[in-house]
Amino acid sequence: MKNAINYKILNLLKYSFIMVLMGIVFNSCQDNDLEMKQNFPFDVNVMPIPSKIKEGEIVEIRIILETAGNFSETKYSIRYFQFEGNGKLQRYSDEPYLPNDEYILPEKQFRLYYTSQSSESHQFSIWIKDSFGNEKRIDFEFDSTQ
Repeated sequence: MKNAINYKILNLLKYSFIMVLMGIVFNSCQDNDLEMKQNFPFDVNVMPIPSKIKEGEIVEIRIILETAGNFSETKYSIRYFQFEGNGKLQRYSDEPYLPNDEYILPEKQFRLYYTSQSSESHQFSIWIKDSFGNEKRIDFEFDSTQ
């Protein structure tokens, strides 16, 4: 008789434990939203460029955007503003960029070409921004050579 009562108590505890465990498991699985980090800060690496330029000369600017992570839907854009001198900036054989207009960058590694259109020194800045609002500024300065 005592064994039957102990057996019933043991079964009751066993089933109670199983029910509590199932409740914990099912309650922890209610939230279907998996949080994924999408906003990765980036750095801009520029290969060395000459410090002097003459009128009509083209300078190649190689740029690599490096990120700590990779979210496939991150988009990057570029814009520039010229402070001093006169020249044009373009990506490969695309149309020259207009100052302060924003252009989409299709890849993280690209080349820009700056063409001097005056014999004075040149200063301009490039801003690169991602789709999360992170922005980097790179300044360029070329002295003129006669």
